[in-house]
Amino acid sequence: MREISLRVDRYLVNTRVTPNQLTYVMTVAGALAAPALLVPGITGAVLGVLAVQLYLLLDCVDGEIARWKKQYSMTGVYLDRVAAYLCDAAVLLGFGLRAADLWGTGRIDWLWAFLGTLAALGAIMVKAETDLVGVARHQQGLAPVKEAASEPRSSGMALARRAAGALKFHRLILGIEASLLILLLAILDSVRGDLFFSRLGIAVLAGIAVVQTVLHLVSILASSRLR
Repeated sequence: MREISLRVDRYLVNTRVTPNQLTYVMTVAGALAAPALLVPGITGAVLGVLAVQLYLLLDCVDGEIARWKKQYSMTGVYLDRVAAYLCDAAVLLGFGLRAADLWGTGRIDWLWAFLGTLAALGAIMVKAETDLVGVARHQQGLAPVKEAASEPRSSGMALARRAAGALKFHRLILGIEASLLILLLAILDSVRGDLFFSRLGIAVLAGIAVVQTVLHLVSILASSRLR
């Protein structure tokens, strides 16, 4: 995406467009993933991927324009985090509603919408757990956490953390990766003629989100980040 964003930058650096304005548009793009996924069939899945890819593109562009124009702001940093939360949640919430067959002719199965909401909440909680380390340290008057402090003090926990990092299953609940998975599942659903694979997918993502929320919290508490 950097190769594309650098080409976009050349059209924006000499305009009055500000980095924060781009971040606002980026936030809207990420949020649009949810209604996009409500469009039935492969079309909705493709629209969801396009919304997330536009979010990713603008996420690159706003920072590059900020560095080029030297227009840095705390507001921009804050909005960037809000957009990241919103995009991940929108994709998973939209996926859950999609699996519930919101526009189908039969009865809406709200179980899948619930699982999508659970997955979205888990994705937000994982990000919040990381960000709240900085909040807690700031309120205690401590310096920002160093990378070495994230390593668990227990050798067993450290091994488990490295294993989880190698498998990278946790990335499936991030908006970018999840949108691509949704597209793949939509293709499989179109071949099968129902929503079996989407429903299986949202159940798996909800499980990953719950497990990741707990494991990430344990990892933080077992490390030196809060000391």
